[in-house]
Amino acid sequence: MNPPNHLCWILACALWAGTAGPAAASGAIPATEQNRRFITQAFERWSSGSGNFFQDVLAPDVRWTIQGSGPAAGTYASRQEFLERAVQPFVARLATPIRPSVKAIWADGDHVIVHWDGSATAGDGAPYRNSYVWIFRMVNGRAVEVSAFLDLAPYDDVMRRVAPGH
Repeated sequence: MNPPNHLCWILACALWAGTAGPAAASGAIPATEQNRRFITQAFERWSSGSGNFFQDVLAPDVRWTIQGSGPAAGTYASRQEFLERAVQPFVARLATPIRPSVKAIWADGDHVIVHWDGSATAGDGAPYRNSYVWIFRMVNGRAVEVSAFLDLAPYDDVMRRVAPGH
């Protein structure tokens, strides 16, 4: 190899190695991508009717905040409290489970944002439809903090209109 070609080859290798970075060199998946994949897969399982989304995703000590005003809005200090006070009372008024349809997922570091639409049938036969944006803060593969945005009017309407256990 003559000197000019040899020098070009060395420079090309150095540039490629510099852009690949340590994560690419070691084969490790960056945390942003791990978090995005984890949440994506959890929503896929939920949508297909398998898995237990809240048990699979939420840390036991998660802080879940439903933004807005109304009886369900506020901060829940644990997975158990959130399930008992917000999820279970609502699910008890549905004839079919909510199925999510994900519109978009964004991830940046330890945050994952999911925009999704949910639909179900209430216990009185009326449709339930809502749009959601959930912002997850992930630590060690579990959500430790979630901010949930949704239209609380349809949620509250089901809670008022339909008796638990239909």
